[in-house]
Formats: sequence, C-alpha cells, structure tokens
Amino acid sequence: MKSWKTTAAGIAAAIAAIATAASAYLDGDPATEPEWGIVVAALSAAIGLFMARDNDKRSEDVGA
Repeated sequence: MKSWKTTAAGIAAAIAAIATAASAYLDGDPATEPEWGIVVAALSAAIGLFMARDNDKRSEDVGA
C-alpha cells in the first residue's frame, strides 16, 4: 500500500456506505429502503479514494 492515507479513507468510506445500507435494509421495517443512489455515490467516492495517490507522494515513488 503506497498511499496508506487515501487507501484508509477509501476503505472507511466503503464500510460506512455498506453499513448504512445494511442497517436500513435489515432494520425489520419493510417500509425502510436504503437510498441506493447515495450508497452508489459513496461507494464511487470510496473507490476514487482507494485508487488515489497521497499528496505527499511523488509519481516516481509510487510507480505512476
């Protein structure tokens, strides 16, 4: 993991998005539905963070 800060933020965002959707889906109330648009947007941001390079890393240092 060459850019641990953005990778950690991406993992945390993905966990939060999945946990939020799971809690809405599994709360026992059939009227409660996860807001899938928000979940997809949060997961997209998480993927972006996971793939990003930390600001203090040079391209040469990370092989980009």
